[in-house]
Amino acid sequence: MKIALFGATGRVGEEVLKLALAEGYEVTALVRSPEKLAPHGRLTVIQGDVRDADTVTLAIAGMDVVFSALGTDKTTTLTEAVPHMIKAMKDAWINRIVTIGTAGILQSKIDPQKLRYEAGDTNRRLTFAAEEHHKAYDMLRQSGLDWTIVCPTYLPDGVAVGNYRTERNLLPEDGKQIAVGDTASFAYGELLQGDNIGFRVGISY
Repeated sequence: MKIALFGATGRVGEEVLKLALAEGYEVTALVRSPEKLAPHGRLTVIQGDVRDADTVTLAIAGMDVVFSALGTDKTTTLTEAVPHMIKAMKDAWINRIVTIGTAGILQSKIDPQKLRYEAGDTNRRLTFAAEEHHKAYDMLRQSGLDWTIVCPTYLPDGVAVGNYRTERNLLPEDGKQIAVGDTASFAYGELLQGDNIGFRVGISY
Protein backbone atom coordinates (compact mmCIF):
# COMPACT_ATOMS: atom_id res chain seq x y z
CA MET A 1 0.00 0.00 0.00
CA LYS A 2 1.18 3.49 -0.85
CA ILE A 3 0.30 6.29 1.55
CA ALA A 4 0.23 10.04 0.86
CA LEU A 5 1.00 11.73 4.19
CA PHE A 6 0.40 15.37 5.04
CA GLY A 7 1.68 16.81 8.30
CA ALA A 8 4.51 14.28 8.57
CA THR A 9 6.70 16.57 10.68
CA GLY A 10 3.99 17.21 13.27
CA ARG A 11 3.57 15.20 16.45
CA VAL A 12 0.90 12.77 15.24
CA GLY A 13 2.11 12.69 11.63
CA GLU A 14 5.62 11.79 12.70
CA GLU A 15 4.33 8.77 14.64
CA VAL A 16 2.12 7.63 11.76
CA LEU A 17 5.12 7.85 9.43
CA LYS A 18 7.15 5.63 11.77
CA LEU A 19 4.34 3.05 11.95
CA ALA A 20 3.85 2.93 8.18
CA LEU A 21 7.55 2.57 7.37
CA ALA A 22 8.03 -0.05 10.09
CA GLU A 23 5.29 -2.17 8.49
CA GLY A 24 6.82 -1.94 5.04
CA TYR A 25 4.53 0.54 3.34
CA GLU A 26 5.66 3.19 0.89
CA VAL A 27 5.02 6.77 1.99
CA THR A 28 5.08 10.04 0.07
CA ALA A 29 5.24 13.01 2.45
CA LEU A 30 4.64 16.62 1.44
CA VAL A 31 6.48 18.90 3.87
CA ARG A 32 7.82 22.43 4.02
CA SER A 33 11.07 21.37 5.70
CA PRO A 34 12.46 18.08 4.33
CA GLU A 35 15.47 18.31 6.62
CA LYS A 36 13.17 17.41 9.53
CA LEU A 37 12.64 13.90 8.11
CA ALA A 38 15.27 11.17 8.26
CA PRO A 39 15.96 9.53 4.88
CA HIS A 40 14.37 6.13 4.37
CA GLY A 41 14.28 3.75 1.42
CA ARG A 42 10.49 3.67 1.28
CA LEU A 43 9.97 7.37 1.96
CA THR A 44 9.59 9.90 -0.85
CA VAL A 45 9.74 13.50 0.35
CA ILE A 46 8.25 16.35 -1.65
CA GLN A 47 9.11 19.85 -0.51
CA GLY A 48 6.24 22.26 -0.93
CA ASP A 49 3.17 23.97 0.44
CA VAL A 50 -0.09 22.10 1.04
CA ARG A 51 -1.93 25.24 -0.03
CA ASP A 52 -0.61 24.74 -3.57
CA ALA A 53 -2.94 22.56 -5.64
CA ASP A 54 -0.29 21.30 -8.06
CA THR A 55 2.02 20.18 -5.25
CA VAL A 56 -0.81 18.36 -3.45
CA THR A 57 -1.75 16.65 -6.72
CA LEU A 58 1.85 15.53 -7.17
CA ALA A 59 1.96 14.06 -3.66
CA ILE A 60 -1.29 12.12 -4.09
CA ALA A 61 -0.76 10.81 -7.63
CA GLY A 62 -0.10 7.07 -7.65
CA MET A 63 -1.00 6.59 -4.00
CA ASP A 64 -3.63 4.23 -2.57
CA VAL A 65 -4.77 6.15 0.52
CA VAL A 66 -4.32 9.59 2.09
CA PHE A 67 -3.55 10.51 5.70
CA SER A 68 -3.63 14.10 6.94
CA ALA A 69 -2.33 15.15 10.32
CA LEU A 70 -2.47 18.82 9.39
CA GLY A 71 -3.38 21.20 12.18
CA THR A 72 -4.38 24.83 12.13
CA ASP A 73 -1.52 26.65 13.91
CA LYS A 74 -3.66 29.81 13.93
CA THR A 75 -3.73 29.80 10.13
CA THR A 76 -6.16 28.77 7.38
CA THR A 77 -3.69 26.22 6.00
CA LEU A 78 -6.01 23.32 6.80
CA THR A 79 -9.05 24.73 5.04
CA GLU A 80 -6.97 25.82 2.07
CA ALA A 81 -5.38 22.37 1.72
CA VAL A 82 -8.41 20.09 2.11
CA PRO A 83 -10.14 21.14 -1.14
CA HIS A 84 -6.91 20.39 -3.03
CA MET A 85 -6.72 16.95 -1.39
CA ILE A 86 -10.32 16.14 -2.28
CA LYS A 87 -9.91 17.16 -5.91
CA ALA A 88 -6.59 15.34 -6.29
CA MET A 89 -8.07 12.20 -4.76
CA LYS A 90 -11.05 12.25 -7.08
CA ASP A 91 -8.85 12.87 -10.10
CA ALA A 92 -6.66 9.90 -9.09
CA TRP A 93 -9.62 7.63 -8.19
CA ILE A 94 -8.50 7.39 -4.57
CA ASN A 95 -11.33 7.06 -2.04
CA ARG A 96 -9.82 6.58 1.42
CA ILE A 97 -8.70 9.45 3.66
CA VAL A 98 -8.13 9.62 7.41
CA THR A 99 -7.55 13.00 9.06
CA ILE A 100 -6.83 14.25 12.55
CA GLY A 101 -9.44 16.68 13.85
CA THR A 102 -10.27 17.98 17.31
CA ALA A 103 -12.78 16.94 19.97
CA GLY A 104 -14.43 20.32 19.51
CA ILE A 105 -16.12 19.09 16.31
CA LEU A 106 -17.74 16.08 17.94
CA GLN A 107 -21.45 16.27 18.80
CA SER A 108 -22.33 18.10 22.00
CA LYS A 109 -23.85 16.21 24.92
CA ILE A 110 -25.32 19.49 26.19
CA ASP A 111 -27.11 20.23 22.91
CA PRO A 112 -26.96 17.28 20.47
CA GLN A 113 -27.92 19.58 17.59
CA LYS A 114 -24.63 21.44 17.98
CA LEU A 115 -20.94 20.55 18.03
CA ARG A 116 -19.02 20.61 21.30
CA TYR A 117 -17.27 23.90 20.61
CA GLU A 118 -20.56 25.55 19.64
CA ALA A 119 -22.53 24.37 22.68
CA GLY A 120 -19.91 25.06 25.32
CA ASP A 121 -18.91 21.49 26.21
CA THR A 122 -15.33 22.74 26.25
CA ASN A 123 -13.92 25.54 28.37
CA ARG A 124 -11.97 27.02 25.49
CA ARG A 125 -12.82 30.60 24.68
CA LEU A 126 -10.81 30.63 21.48
CA THR A 127 -12.66 28.65 18.82
CA PHE A 128 -10.62 29.40 15.68
CA ALA A 129 -9.06 25.92 15.49
CA ALA A 130 -12.41 24.20 16.00
CA GLU A 131 -14.02 26.43 13.38
CA GLU A 132 -11.32 25.52 10.88
CA HIS A 133 -11.69 21.80 11.63
CA HIS A 134 -15.48 22.20 11.34
CA LYS A 135 -15.06 23.59 7.83
CA ALA A 136 -12.74 20.70 6.91
CA TYR A 137 -15.29 18.23 8.32
CA ASP A 138 -18.05 19.77 6.19
CA MET A 139 -15.86 19.53 3.09
CA LEU A 140 -15.11 15.86 3.69
CA ARG A 141 -18.71 15.06 4.57
CA GLN A 142 -19.84 16.49 1.24
CA SER A 143 -16.98 14.99 -0.78
CA GLY A 144 -18.33 11.49 -1.39
CA LEU A 145 -14.97 10.07 -0.26
CA ASP A 146 -14.47 7.31 2.32
CA TRP A 147 -13.38 9.61 5.13
CA THR A 148 -12.77 9.25 8.85
CA ILE A 149 -11.83 12.09 11.21
CA VAL A 150 -10.07 11.03 14.41
CA CYS A 151 -10.87 13.62 17.09
CA PRO A 152 -8.58 13.60 20.13
CA THR A 153 -9.23 15.67 23.22
CA TYR A 154 -6.29 17.26 25.10
CA LEU A 155 -3.24 15.79 23.38
CA PRO A 156 -0.06 15.59 25.50
CA ASP A 157 3.10 13.89 24.26
CA GLY A 158 3.36 10.25 25.18
CA VAL A 159 3.85 6.75 23.79
CA ALA A 160 1.07 4.37 22.85
CA VAL A 161 -0.20 2.30 25.77
CA GLY A 162 -3.41 1.02 24.21
CA ASN A 163 -5.95 1.47 27.01
CA TYR A 164 -7.95 4.18 25.25
CA ARG A 165 -11.65 4.47 24.47
CA THR A 166 -13.28 5.55 21.22
CA GLU A 167 -16.82 6.55 20.30
CA ARG A 168 -18.38 7.49 16.98
CA ASN A 169 -19.26 11.19 16.73
CA LEU A 170 -18.94 11.70 20.51
CA LEU A 171 -16.18 12.10 23.08
CA PRO A 172 -16.11 9.11 25.45
CA GLU A 173 -17.70 9.92 28.82
CA ASP A 174 -15.40 11.97 31.07
CA GLY A 175 -12.64 11.80 28.46
CA LYS A 176 -9.92 14.25 29.49
CA GLN A 177 -6.83 13.44 27.43
CA ILE A 178 -5.17 11.06 24.99
CA ALA A 179 -1.46 10.74 24.24
CA VAL A 180 0.01 11.45 20.83
CA GLY A 181 1.20 7.84 20.53
CA ASP A 182 -2.23 6.31 21.05
CA THR A 183 -3.90 8.85 18.76
CA ALA A 184 -1.45 7.98 16.00
CA SER A 185 -1.78 4.24 16.62
CA PHE A 186 -5.58 4.31 16.42
CA ALA A 187 -5.69 6.61 13.39
CA TYR A 188 -3.12 4.51 11.53
CA GLY A 189 -5.10 1.36 12.29
CA GLU A 190 -8.24 3.06 11.03
CA LEU A 191 -6.46 3.90 7.77
CA LEU A 192 -5.71 0.20 7.23
CA GLN A 193 -8.97 -1.32 8.49
CA GLY A 194 -11.64 1.25 7.68
CA ASP A 195 -13.91 0.40 10.63
CA ASN A 196 -15.32 3.93 10.94
CA ILE A 197 -15.81 5.21 7.39
CA GLY A 198 -18.05 8.27 7.36
CA PHE A 199 -17.65 9.04 11.07
CA ARG A 200 -15.84 11.39 13.38
CA VAL A 201 -14.31 9.27 16.14
CA GLY A 202 -13.74 10.68 19.62
CA ILE A 203 -10.74 9.19 21.41
CA SER A 204 -9.61 9.52 25.02
CA TYR A 205 -8.49 7.49 28.05
